[in-house]
Parts: sequence; C-alpha cells; structure tokens
Amino acid sequence: MTTCKRIISIGAHSLDAELMGGPLLLKYSKQGAHCTCVHVTQGRLEDPNATKEECEQYLNELLNQNERAAKALGADSMWLGYVSNSMPTTEEFQARMEQYFRDEKADLVITHWRGSMHPRHINTHDAVVRAVKKLREEGNPIRLVYGETFEDLVGFIPQAYFTLSDEEVNQWFSALNEYTVFRGGVNDFPYQAYYPTNLKVRGIESNTNEKTVCYMYASLIENKLW
Repeated sequence: MTTCKRIISIGAHSLDAELMGGPLLLKYSKQGAHCTCVHVTQGRLEDPNATKEECEQYLNELLNQNERAAKALGADSMWLGYVSNSMPTTEEFQARMEQYFRDEKADLVITHWRGSMHPRHINTHDAVVRAVKKLREEGNPIRLVYGETFEDLVGFIPQAYFTLSDEEVNQWFSALNEYTVFRGGVNDFPYQAYYPTNLKVRGIESNTNEKTVCYMYASLIENKLW
C-alpha cells in the first residue's frame, strides 16, 4: 500500500461507499489517515402515501446509518444533499468534486466503475473521473481507483488485490451491517451471502487463498501502475 493521508470513497447511494472503499478506508485509518465516505444521494420512501414526517424519519435514519457505518471503519461521512430524483448535471457535479478534492487535499479517491446497471452510479463515475483528471492535468498527484460492487461488474477487471485479516473482515462487515439494506430489510439481494463468498473467490483468483478484495485502476488517468 502506498502512503496516503486523505482518502475519500464516493458512492452514489448509502452503502456504496462502504462496499467499494471500506477495506482500504479501515486499513488507511489505522495508519492515521483521514478517511471519508461520501454519499451523493439518499433514498426516499417509495410509498406515495407516506407523510412528510415519515419521509423525514426515513432520511434521518439513513443519515444515522451513514455515520455509524463510517465510524465503524474509522472514517467520517458526508451527504452531498441530493436525493435519488435530483441528481445534478455532470458539469455541476464535476465542479463540486474538483473543489472538494482541492480543499481536502485528497490523495486517493475510490468510486464506481462505469460498467454499471445503475444510472446514478454511471453519473457518479463520470463526474468523479472528470474531476480527478482535471486535477491531474494541473499537476495534482491525486489518485483514483474503482471499487467493486455487484452492480458495477460490466467490464470490471480486478488489478490490485488486498488481503484482509479476520479482524479486518469483521470490522468491515460490522460497518456494512449498520445498514438495513445490507441486513436484507429493503430488498431481497443476498448481501450476507454474496460479499463473504466474493472474499473467497478473489482470494482464489489472486492465488492467496486468503480473504481478499480487489480494485481496478483508472486507466484513462494513470500512466503507470503503482
């Protein structure tokens, strides 16, 4: 692992930043780095009959889950203020990310790969990549990698592997379990089976036979592997 002091994992929705960046955040936070989970949007109640109070309660609980999950990783969290039906334009989003990365003196950014089934993941990818590329063109050494989620696997190529100790696995899953969705309370995707199994699969393919996560390099930005 390279030395980084400021790491930011950016996900389109709650849980995305922790799934993609959680393993690196917990490793770097133990080295004294300042780590943040950035959530572009928050979900909303789909029930058209939900009251204003019910909607506010739902949002507040999601924000609490953001904070608890980040804390479990040794990180903090930030919501950009958007909801799922009010994504900004790519230009506005890019400009906001550029300024945020400058202000925070970010060393490493983790976000979605573009090969996604989800439009908001693609929007997030596009804005973050453009922002990082602009900073790199200005001479900023900021780095970018793509994390893995089951929603972003079209063309995703594992290139950097990191093994996790049992303690680190437990810390990561403790953070993920702060989310109702990860515990199966929102949809029927088998998070609890998929992600532990994926740790074993990535370990086998990287020839370690240890619990392993992977990342993909930003090939349009990086001119060498690191």
